[in-house]
Amino acid sequence: MHRLLVRLLLAAFLFFQRFHCGRGGEPSFDNEPLFDVSVEGTLIYSLPSGWSNQDDERAFVEAVVFLMDGTASLCFHSTGHGDPAILSIEILQVDDQAYDFGPEWGQGTILRTDRRLSCGAQNPRFDVDYSGDHWGGDRFWNFISTFDQGSDRAISTQKSIKKASKAPNFYPEALYQTALVSTQNQPELLYTMDVDPNRNYSIWLHFAEIESSVTGVGQRMFDVLINGDIAFQDVDIVNMTGDIYSALVLNKTVAVNGRTLAITLHPTKGYAIINAIEIFEVVMSESKTSIDEVRALQKLKSALGLPLRFGWNGDPCVPQLHPWSGADCQFDTTSSEWVIDGLNLNSNSLSGRVPAALGGRLLHRASFKYTLTVDVSSFTDNAGLCGIPGLPTCGPHLSPGAKIGVGIGSCMALLLIITCITCWWKRRQNILRAQRIAARDAPYAKARTHFSRDVQMTRHFGQENARTAAENGPSCDAILTMGSFDQSLVPSPYELMVAASDQQSMSDSHWFCVNFDNQSGFSFSSPPVFFAYF
Repeated sequence: MHRLLVRLLLAAFLFFQRFHCGRGGEPSFDNEPLFDVSVEGTLIYSLPSGWSNQDDERAFVEAVVFLMDGTASLCFHSTGHGDPAILSIEILQVDDQAYDFGPEWGQGTILRTDRRLSCGAQNPRFDVDYSGDHWGGDRFWNFISTFDQGSDRAISTQKSIKKASKAPNFYPEALYQTALVSTQNQPELLYTMDVDPNRNYSIWLHFAEIESSVTGVGQRMFDVLINGDIAFQDVDIVNMTGDIYSALVLNKTVAVNGRTLAITLHPTKGYAIINAIEIFEVVMSESKTSIDEVRALQKLKSALGLPLRFGWNGDPCVPQLHPWSGADCQFDTTSSEWVIDGLNLNSNSLSGRVPAALGGRLLHRASFKYTLTVDVSSFTDNAGLCGIPGLPTCGPHLSPGAKIGVGIGSCMALLLIITCITCWWKRRQNILRAQRIAARDAPYAKARTHFSRDVQMTRHFGQENARTAAENGPSCDAILTMGSFDQSLVPSPYELMVAASDQQSMSDSHWFCVNFDNQSGFSFSSPPVFFAYF
C-alpha cells in the first residue's frame, strides 16, 4: 500500500489567454470548460464557473490518496459545457503515514487540498522552492500577507527552525520563517473561507515562535476556535515544542454544515501568531465495481469497438454521477461492490460480435442471453450486431450500401433482358408476318426476282411511256425501277401482285396490280411504302 500526492494542473488563465483570447475576447462562461475530476472512481472536485481566471491553488486539483495495486485511475468528466482541459498531471509518492488525521485515516480516505497558505509570505512557492524534502511532495503554498488590512502584521526570520522537515509530512523549514501576528487594534486573528456544506474538513495549523520578544514559556498563549468551537485551548508554542524557533503542527478534523469555515486565534496572553494553514476536504472513497464485471464490459467494449462518445473509461458505476452510458448499476451489500444489473445499448448504430460469455464469465445476474435483465433486447436497433440468439449470425455479410448496389444492378440487368427479348419477339413477328404475306397464293405471282442493289421508287410523269389501261391494266402513279434483274425469269410484259401500304403498317397492307415490261419497269397505282418480297 502506498500513499500518493496526485496533482492535476488544469488549463487555467494562461491556457485560456493563449487558446481563446487569440480568437477574440476574454475568458468567459461561454468558452470556459466545466468538468468533474475523479480519482480511483471517487469524485473529488467539480470545477466552478470562473476557475479559469485564477492563477493560485484554484487553478489545479490536488489530493492525497491510497493506492493498493500500483495503478492510478484519473478521469475527467464533461458536464456538458466544453471539453476537459488539462495542462499537466503530477503523481508523487509521499510517506505512508503522511497526513494521518485520526481513526478515519487510511485506505478508503482521500484528502483533497482546499487551501495551503504561507502566512506573512510575499510570494507563492512550491516545496522545491523552499528546499523541501521530496517525501513531503512538491506541495504548492499560496501566500497570504494579511488576514485583514490593519488587523495583523507580518514578521520573518532567517534563523533555523528545529523539528521542521521531519517525517511523516516533511514540512520545509522556510515555511516557519514567516508569520502573521495580531495587533493591539485587533487582538484576534481570523481567517474565513467558503466551503461546500455538509462536508468534513481536516485543518492543519503550523506554528513556530520566531518573534524575538518572546523568549520563554507562558509569554504567548491563545485559543484556537473553528466555527466558534474551541479546538485547542491555551496553546503555548514554546511550552509545547520545548524551545523557541521550533515547529509545531496542530490538526483538527471537523464537520461543517454551513458554507463558511472560520478559524479564530483568540489570545489569552500576549498576541496570537500563525505561520501556515492547510485545509483538506475529507472524501470517503467510493466502493468500486466488481473487477470481473469491469473486465467483462471492457471485453464487450473491445468487441463492439464502441465510439468515444460512450465514454467507457475508468469504473463503470462510479462516480455515481457519471456511470457508463447504457449501464444499469446496483450496489451489492453482500460483497460491498457495485454490479452491472443490466445494459441498454439500443439504437446506437453499433456493430460487431456480442460475446455470449464475456471473458469466460457472465455478468452478475446477466448472461447476454434470454435470461434476466440483459438479453437481446439490450442490443435492438443495432443492425451490425451479431453473436447471440435473437441477433443475426456472424459471418461475411454485405454492407447496407453493397446490398443497395446489388439490388439496383439486378433490376437493371432484368430490364435489359426484358428489352432484348421484346425486341427479338417483335422482329420475329415482323419476319413471320412478311413471310405469311409473301407465301399467300396470288394468281399473278409466277416467280421471285432477286435484286442486287437498292430499289428506287420514282414518279411516272412521261407521256411517252404512258399506256392505256387496256394495254397495261390499271394506270399507275409511280414507277418501281430496278438496277438489274434476271430477265429470263420474267417475260415482258409481266404482271405481278405486290403488297403495299400507304399507312406504313403491315396491318393496313393491301394488294396492288403492277405492270412490268423491259422498257418502263414496274408501274402501280399508289406510290406509298413498298412491302413485298420478289
